[in-house]
Amino acid sequence: MKITHFSAECYPIAKVGGLADVVGSLPKYQNSKTISSEVIMPFYDIEFTKKNKFNVLFESTIQLGFSTFKYRILTPKLKKLGFTIYLVDIPDLLFKNYVYSENDTERFLAFQIVALDWILTWETKPDIVHCHDHHVGLIPFMMTQCVRYDSLKMIPTVLTIHNAQYQGWFTHEKVNLIPAFNFKNVGLLDWDGSINPLAAAIKCAWRVTTVSPSYMNELIYSANGLEMLLNHESEKCIGVLNGIDTDVWNSETDTYLIKQYKTTSVQSGKKINKKYLCEQFKLEVTKPLFIFIGRLVGEKGADLLPEVFEETLLKNDISILLLGSGSKAVEQKLENLKTKFKGKYNSYIGYNEKLAHIMYAGADFLLMPSRVEPCGLNQLYALKYGTIPVVRSIGGLKDTVIDISKVGGIGIVHEEVNVKDITNAIDRALELYKNQDEFKKVRKRGMQKDYSWEVSANSYINIYNSLKD
Repeated sequence: MKITHFSAECYPIAKVGGLADVVGSLPKYQNSKTISSEVIMPFYDIEFTKKNKFNVLFESTIQLGFSTFKYRILTPKLKKLGFTIYLVDIPDLLFKNYVYSENDTERFLAFQIVALDWILTWETKPDIVHCHDHHVGLIPFMMTQCVRYDSLKMIPTVLTIHNAQYQGWFTHEKVNLIPAFNFKNVGLLDWDGSINPLAAAIKCAWRVTTVSPSYMNELIYSANGLEMLLNHESEKCIGVLNGIDTDVWNSETDTYLIKQYKTTSVQSGKKINKKYLCEQFKLEVTKPLFIFIGRLVGEKGADLLPEVFEETLLKNDISILLLGSGSKAVEQKLENLKTKFKGKYNSYIGYNEKLAHIMYAGADFLLMPSRVEPCGLNQLYALKYGTIPVVRSIGGLKDTVIDISKVGGIGIVHEEVNVKDITNAIDRALELYKNQDEFKKVRKRGMQKDYSWEVSANSYINIYNSLKD
């Protein structure tokens, strides 16, 4: 069976968030089964494209409204991802030094049209088209409604919602940019007076998945305006928990680490990585180390971090290290804490892949006080590296982190996103840390959990098979 994935991101080519990690892993694990899985994504002016050479597979032009754009289909000369990747190069629209911007309607619409136009030329069409998030949400609509894609209408489509907060809205004034379709069906594009690519995909895709079972349940009640639609389409919706790529995230083989380690050598391995972090960021290595890695936005509870950190550091003898970027106001507040808590707190504003790996390896606890967390991968990375997650009970965090008060507990779980609940959870973590025998047992249980893509890849294969029966 041939599966073609469409996405705006794919690790290691272009990464903004967890979407890239999923699209960079799922096809590889599917290819280890009885499936041929490939990815189509935009060609950006970023590090990967500068460092690699590409073969040109196809060239043509696209008409978008009154404008004509040249495009090429490229593929890397070096085959090292574990799956085939195709890159849509539209120089005037997509070849930028960023993935997303304030106005991406024309960029991603052109990408989707070009990709489908190219598929029309294929001798062997995909058996399943798998679309990831709103950036490619118009593909299920165009495949079923646009005249020129009539030959593709019987190919089943799957939509995976990675984050329903972002839906790609644009005005009906731009409907003429979409290839011709029967205008009596324009309602398939509309939700609440706007063209809504995510809503259109939910309506038109044959199956809709989310990245965890709990997130699927939560969307029925809180989906940024799409609750009624998801309730209506609930029979074709299913939650499939994301996995992690254990070729990339593996403390035994991770080349980013200062010292690699196994479950049996976790104590010494983590100690060496922690020592490196504390030396680099001038923290005390003997204190328990808490970390936060992620976007500094409200969804992640990041607006509360300055107050949480200040209150926690005033009353506890711990170290905190943060890696992330986002709200400038939050960034500034976090930077201001460096002076007040010198030697106890530090931060790296931005993103650094190597540093992230070493932080997971060297930390004792990971903080994830998320308001919204469709799946969450950070807690899975942390568990794999023997770092105990301190999380809010929401979405995929609820599905993956069992509180230490329960049998088989592997983390600290709190119910609400407020300063009191988060600081109380940190206090509980410190109590666990003081009991080193129990702390080590919890850490070992977490490392032994299997959250690889093997299970999830099989779940998607079952979904694909059900659509071909």
